[in-house]
Amino acid sequence: MNLQQLKLKIKRGETPFYRFLRSMVYGAIRSNLPVPKFLKPVLRGWYEVHFLIIVIFRRLRVWLYFEPLFRSRCTQVGRNLNLYNDLPYIDGHAAIFVGDDVTITGALHISSGRFRERPELTIGSRVVVGGGSTISVNQSVSIEDDVMISTNCRIADNDGHPKDALLRASHAPLGPRDMQPVVIRKHAWIGNGAQVMKGVVIGEGAIIGANSVVISNIPDYCVAMGNPAEVLFRNVGRPKTASANQPVPAEAS
Repeated sequence: MNLQQLKLKIKRGETPFYRFLRSMVYGAIRSNLPVPKFLKPVLRGWYEVHFLIIVIFRRLRVWLYFEPLFRSRCTQVGRNLNLYNDLPYIDGHAAIFVGDDVTITGALHISSGRFRERPELTIGSRVVVGGGSTISVNQSVSIEDDVMISTNCRIADNDGHPKDALLRASHAPLGPRDMQPVVIRKHAWIGNGAQVMKGVVIGEGAIIGANSVVISNIPDYCVAMGNPAEVLFRNVGRPKTASANQPVPAEAS
């Protein structure tokens, strides 16, 4: 009997002996060391110190290494860039413009292909981009001021591959119809896991629900969700200083 067979017998508890061994193993796995009361204040303090040390080393890594590298790769970066923990991965030759007070909370993947000489990604001021997000820019993606993009979102101004099956099989480049600019207007909020597809304009102050797929324009100050995303509520979150009688644009087809 080899080791794998022994482990299987213990997991199954085939006999009282193997059930005893299984209980011993589970007991050892789930056991805890007792903490005397007089040690709790000391260990509680060390708990805080433990994470403080981690935060300091992460910040130094970002400040001394990640941020200079990212700034050097971008065409223009404003003041007070804040990278939390990860260096954004840029795959391709896109020109990247970043405004002031931009926060990127985790891993961000920016990609561009061989289809245009100068694809452009513009990120306005005070924008927050969540970790795990992807921006595919082969023509133009514009994210205006004060936009919030949650984690694991995907924004793409292109289809990735031609629609024609033979063109895909031959690895042909994208044509003009396969790429259309994406614009996310100021104060918009993109929910977790949402996807914004080519040619879409998301209106000012609009809210996109989590895991939605946006394939058509979304009017200002509307809530849209679903796959494909549909406008469910209008005049949501419109600033009080704005006119209450201001019309909401009709949805684009």
